[in-house]
Amino acid sequence: MPKILIIEDEAAIRRVLTKILSEENDTYQVEEAEDGVVGFEKIKNNDYDLVLCDIKMPKMDGVEVLEAVKKIKPEIPMVMISGHGDMETAINTMRLGAFDYISKPPDLNRLLNTVRNALDKKQLVVENKILKKKVSKNYEMIGESEAINHIKIMIEKVAQTEARVLITGPNGTGKELVAHQLHEKSVRANFPLIEVNCAAIPSELIESELFGHVKGAFTSAVKDRAGKFEAADKGTIFLDEIGDMSLSAQAKVLRALQESMITRVGADKDIKVDVRVVAATNKDLKVEIAEGRFREDLYHRLAVILIKVPALNERRDDIPMLIAHFADKIALEQGNVVKKFSKEAINLLKEYDWTGNIRELRNVVERLIILGGSEISENDVKLFASK
Repeated sequence: MPKILIIEDEAAIRRVLTKILSEENDTYQVEEAEDGVVGFEKIKNNDYDLVLCDIKMPKMDGVEVLEAVKKIKPEIPMVMISGHGDMETAINTMRLGAFDYISKPPDLNRLLNTVRNALDKKQLVVENKILKKKVSKNYEMIGESEAINHIKIMIEKVAQTEARVLITGPNGTGKELVAHQLHEKSVRANFPLIEVNCAAIPSELIESELFGHVKGAFTSAVKDRAGKFEAADKGTIFLDEIGDMSLSAQAKVLRALQESMITRVGADKDIKVDVRVVAATNKDLKVEIAEGRFREDLYHRLAVILIKVPALNERRDDIPMLIAHFADKIALEQGNVVKKFSKEAINLLKEYDWTGNIRELRNVVERLIILGGSEISENDVKLFASK
């Protein structure tokens, strides 16, 4: 049931607005406040889907209410009510974050359309938050080992900055989880995170993939195409397995970092981009530099902050938590009851040599859930998880 608050010092206008909204939709729950101070207190202590707020009021005017609400509950749409002499102020409130404004006396159709649109926007905001939480769950970092807690602390410190981050660690350790956490906790979180697996793209196509191309730049370039850097504008680009990138592409990435400019393949025109770069590799880039396969100047541009993700063998204390996490997730995906693992089974799995890291553990857990008994036993592990 949508909950609407009307903040208006004129009792007659409050009654009119309440009557219109109540008669239009009997599911609207409408409350009133006689001035800005009372209204703001109500907003602090209650959840509203929409606020209609007069601009000219004693004690605390509508602009002050708007600014205060945006600091504590920015998701609430605010519709300002303006008298004839308040129109310029009403327009200015839009720049401060108001959803819209309506004039006194309120036009019936304009009021109802504005209310419906504002409530639709609030619903979208709520749905997006729920979706984002679901997405975030997919990139949750599981574990309480010293190594993982150290990474979590680093993420909290670094995420809100613009510093470039280089994530290192073996395959299957979850480097992409770190990249997602850095993005989701950053000021760029409302803009895209674009992932590029540099190892999966042929060397002759990597530049086109990253920077785009113009029609006719090469045989298969039948039309202009934007690259990943343009797609990530205002957001984050995650260059996974950057150690596999060609030297030619490395030179262009270096320029993008130095000048915040890219050039599409086959074009002369520069394009300005605002992108935070997070990179990852399973290679020792210092060895790659020594052997001439990686640019030292690019390394120093990327490695402002270094985050090393440990191998699973280095964080065995996290294995019970990871098993429980994967068991829950697999049961949800398959629509089955969650299977428990016996203490003996978990202890045996903790002793394994996890050369494939977390990715391998997840596969083993799924295999045991499919093939094992109602409770995964030590014998199940010996039968189905042998390495």
